[in-house]
Amino acid sequence: MAHLSASPLHRTRVLRALGVMPWVQRAAPARTDDTPMVATPVPDVQIGDCVVLLPAGCDTKALDLLGRALHAFGPALARAARIEVRDGQLSAAPVARAYLVFGEAQAHALGRELPAATLNQAHIVLADEPAGVHASAAGKRRLWHALRNLRRALAQSGA
Repeated sequence: MAHLSASPLHRTRVLRALGVMPWVQRAAPARTDDTPMVATPVPDVQIGDCVVLLPAGCDTKALDLLGRALHAFGPALARAARIEVRDGQLSAAPVARAYLVFGEAQAHALGRELPAATLNQAHIVLADEPAGVHASAAGKRRLWHALRNLRRALAQSGA
């Protein structure tokens, strides 16, 4: 059986007719100088935009669900710092413009740790505990509304 070779133009037309999008591997541009490559920071995510407070010892499935939900609302929430609250105490309370707090115990710990002026300026959104979010549709719906509210508040304050 003879192997027929098609021109690149013919191949592209056939693939397009079949609905196939041809992928082309991009090569890194050749470097002509010896300067080191520097990673550029992501411009739309600022440190201190949002902090997520979680109870210690959360179930893996609940944490996976929360991670996917945060990722769905963009990079500012997907990359938010996550801090566990153990025995009602925060190990560190970073200053942020917004806080997503899972459960009342974590909200009380945040209130005890941060100064009143910081709490007054920050946007604090309270959601159900991760186990409650994972267990019920109503918890998922309340989390979705909390995330929309948080994203809106970050957008208004210049995130």
